[in-house]
Amino acid sequence: MKKVSNTNKKAISTNKIRFIDLFAGLGGFRIALENSGAECVFSSEWDKYAGLTYQHNFKEFPNGDITKIVVNQVPKHNIICAGFPCQAFSISGKQLGFDDTRGTLFFDIARIAMHHKPEVLFLENVKNLGRHNNGHTLKRILSVLEEIGYDPYYKVLNASLYGVPQSRERIYIVAFNKRLKINSFSFPEPTLEKVSVGDILEKGIDEKKFIIDRKDITIRNDKNKNHLGLFEEIPYKPLRVGTINKGGQGERIYSPLGHAITLSAYGGGAAGKTGAYFINGKVRQLSPRECLRVQGFPDSYEFPSTISVSQAYKMCGNSVSVPVIEKIFASISSFLPTK
Repeated sequence: MKKVSNTNKKAISTNKIRFIDLFAGLGGFRIALENSGAECVFSSEWDKYAGLTYQHNFKEFPNGDITKIVVNQVPKHNIICAGFPCQAFSISGKQLGFDDTRGTLFFDIARIAMHHKPEVLFLENVKNLGRHNNGHTLKRILSVLEEIGYDPYYKVLNASLYGVPQSRERIYIVAFNKRLKINSFSFPEPTLEKVSVGDILEKGIDEKKFIIDRKDITIRNDKNKNHLGLFEEIPYKPLRVGTINKGGQGERIYSPLGHAITLSAYGGGAAGKTGAYFINGKVRQLSPRECLRVQGFPDSYEFPSTISVSQAYKMCGNSVSVPVIEKIFASISSFLPTK
């Protein structure tokens, strides 16, 4: 594992860079890379509702279960993009390298990479991957990447620092094919755009669908946590201003002057999955459109009419933050050979 350096080369054109979109979800990787001129040549997603949403926006239904995909049916590509699920590996602590990942979905990324040998693997996962199984899972992933011919780099980045009003820490892994002889790579520095939840709120929506009206709501009134506009600058974090019930998970209320909490595919409580926000004197969850916005999706992106609010929340919680992917790809692209 090489040390992450502090400088990047200047990005070059990626007009002919081809990538595949594995565990595609809503297609956040695809939006980010296509915005930079790259071309998606293959996609895979097993969830029916995510597949329907992907088709609605990209006019193609992704291939299904990745474990059933035959590698020689995947087109040639330069980059594998994958926000893969974190599963417990089938053999714990044996340090068996590539064989140690059989039975996990990471294995399927590795077998596609072994066959096609693309220049880059661009992976995303939850921050907790670094601590899973006392760090052995991440260590094994990195060792497998090296075993199959890649030099991996990784770092935890928070989307709050890269242009979206959502506190979302994720681990990103960028692995370069050893034939490129990349001796250093640095992830992008924070860009610190001044944006808050208030900037992404929908106008003219029917708030009744999202309002939480309960008698056990408490809104703070102390100036240190003031939600009425006394902050000189937008802080790059959620600002808690109240409580529902006992204030457990999904029962905390935040100011729109700060950032959103991490969107989640799961989780209960009165405001599970999006968190609760004190907006216009009322407590409510974010709408699906607002969830897309705090993930950096453009307003041209739409959920099909058949998708429920609950399904939309789950998909947003599973998605990637588009601006973070864009900024990392800008750093990656400087190392890609000109086509």
